[in-house]
Amino acid sequence: MMEATTDDDVPGQAPGRIVLVIGGARSGKSRHAQRLAERASGPLTFIATAQAFDAEMTDRIARHRADRDARWHTVEAPVDLAAAIIRCDAPGAMLLVDCLTLWASNLLLGDEDIDRHVARLDDALAGAQGRIVLVTNEVGWGIVPDNALARRFRDVAGRINQSVAARAQAVDLIVAGLPLALKRP
Repeated sequence: MMEATTDDDVPGQAPGRIVLVIGGARSGKSRHAQRLAERASGPLTFIATAQAFDAEMTDRIARHRADRDARWHTVEAPVDLAAAIIRCDAPGAMLLVDCLTLWASNLLLGDEDIDRHVARLDDALAGAQGRIVLVTNEVGWGIVPDNALARRFRDVAGRINQSVAARAQAVDLIVAGLPLALKRP
């Protein structure tokens, strides 16, 4: 049985060295992930994968930025996520990656070698010295998309989520703002 979690489950720290926070759109994933990350006492780095191609995304990025206080340093990594993790990682560091599904979109639309990027991400996570919280969307619960690109995106996102969940010590599913612990150390 899945266990509901609260923000007080592990006072002072996130529930594992690598934590995956997964859920649907507007479920509260980013807020939960930020709360987990802010339990750390060391430096906080936000690794952003979003790109502002339109006014709505520009506004969304600005709102997310406004939610973070002065302790946060932001690094943009729309494609080379593994390199950003390696560059920002250090003992005692806390990295928050938001989000893997935007990263998947960037890889797909950039015609990147997705398997190579996912393997590099897995290597970066395996070698990390600090702690990392990663945010991703669960996109496989809806209907089968009616076009090839959307089906490919769903499949790529699902494979990335499985890979990171396997590497993570903890996985939280967020539904309607409520976290459920799917995996714990």
